[in-house]
Amino acid sequence: MNFAAYHPYVHYATRYPFSKGQTSLNRHCYSSSIYLISEGSGSLRTCGRVYRTDPGSLVYIPAGQQHDWIADSIIPMVHICCYFDWSHIDRRAWFNHPSMICYDASQLNVSLVSAPFPYEIPEYLKVEKLRVWTDLFEKFYTENHYPNERTYIRNIKLQSYFLHFIEFFLSFVLRDDRFPDRRMYKVLERLDQDLLHGLVKPLESYYKEMRVSRGYFFELFKHATGLPPTQYINQFRINRAKEDLSHTSISITEIAEKHGFASVHYFSKLFRLLNGMSPREYRDEAND
Repeated sequence: MNFAAYHPYVHYATRYPFSKGQTSLNRHCYSSSIYLISEGSGSLRTCGRVYRTDPGSLVYIPAGQQHDWIADSIIPMVHICCYFDWSHIDRRAWFNHPSMICYDASQLNVSLVSAPFPYEIPEYLKVEKLRVWTDLFEKFYTENHYPNERTYIRNIKLQSYFLHFIEFFLSFVLRDDRFPDRRMYKVLERLDQDLLHGLVKPLESYYKEMRVSRGYFFELFKHATGLPPTQYINQFRINRAKEDLSHTSISITEIAEKHGFASVHYFSKLFRLLNGMSPREYRDEAND
């Protein structure tokens, strides 16, 4: 699966208070949408399912999915919501504003409907720490306008806050076996920095930082990277060496030393094992 194609992009995020008994029916959003009920109550209807919504209700609606909102007639709900693409689509030629909702299925332009996320996301969940979620949402509230030269820099900031929110959202809604243990992100960031600065420590220091056993660390590491730790380190160093082989005239002996290999012989042996050719052959091929 090509996850490089997924770059979540928020078009519109806001707080929307419903009036007593207000309805919003037969909605088809061109982008995916997330709704957090911060106050009041109401109900959601979609695909024959009905959910009662009250504070802490978290709703995810995939792009194009028909749904209805009905506010309570006494204490109507308040939506904190966002509309976004998992992979950005530019619809400015078709819509004057980014809150793209169709209320007539026969008029829906399916070619402009955003692609779905590759894993199933639950439609309805409950969150306990409502304030945490609202704080994350409020950081990327946007006006219902496309970015321009005056708002471009601010939009970059809003998108960064949104990406932080999406990371938080996916970690909450997806099963643990879908994505790596969140602690591994910090460990990998540290390991990559240590590799770049030639300061790699014994593996023991990394799994002690996580307070897990060696065996469990190896399991988490492979789940996060697809490689055991030693192989990951070797591959990282080899990839850096490839850059020097391709773009510099540094000797192979210097390259081996620069990237932390014990000897040029070991470097050449490992390079051939991983790439099917020697460093010199790789350099000659890259410079042809």
